[in-house]
Amino acid sequence: MENYPNEEHIVKILDVKNVTHNVKRFTLSKPENYHFKPGQATDIVINLPEWKNERRPFTFTCLNDWNTLEFTIKIYSDHNGVTNELGKLKAGDELIIHDVFGAIHYKGEGIFIAGGAGVTPFIAIFRDLHEQGKTENNKLLFSNRTTKDIILKDEFENMLGKNFINIISDEKNTPYLEGRIDEDFLGKEISDPDKYFYICGPDPMVEAIHKDLLNLGVKEEKIVVEQF
Repeated sequence: MENYPNEEHIVKILDVKNVTHNVKRFTLSKPENYHFKPGQATDIVINLPEWKNERRPFTFTCLNDWNTLEFTIKIYSDHNGVTNELGKLKAGDELIIHDVFGAIHYKGEGIFIAGGAGVTPFIAIFRDLHEQGKTENNKLLFSNRTTKDIILKDEFENMLGKNFINIISDEKNTPYLEGRIDEDFLGKEISDPDKYFYICGPDPMVEAIHKDLLNLGVKEEKIVVEQF
């Protein structure tokens, strides 16, 4: 499919469900001949006059062969922004989606490092790998403030088993590792610096982990970060 900068498709919201206390799953109608790869994204606009100029990038969490589109979006209800408005929408409301662009794509086996809602590009990637039976040698390190913030915990456990590792920073006495993903932590987790390392999360986290990986001897070309 050819992608054009001003491509627009009006889609209907078919369903909205809570994933966590502040993350929602939006199921949308899918335009005909609309294609994307796991990890890719599109700009979304709320189809209301007062929001028409507010485009925001979101990653597909569905797979291309599904009959519907899915986005898993963290709702920031503490300020009057796009996600707060998205959180008010329901089945029957409309969104506008645009052309598809690359965010993160799978290059080979490795360690995926995510902070909070930064895990969303990895959802479709792991769903695709799971369908192909190729998740075995990949690992997900998932950092969250509290256990209630873990997105799709049961599904990731099913797909990855012991290779789904949760790190909790702001809660004690959990069944998971406590602390933050820093150079010391990564040094204990990295057994093969020649694997790929995929990072997605808040910018300061991505920058810090990128630097930590370089310090641990990982080559620049083996580090994959989200590119919007």
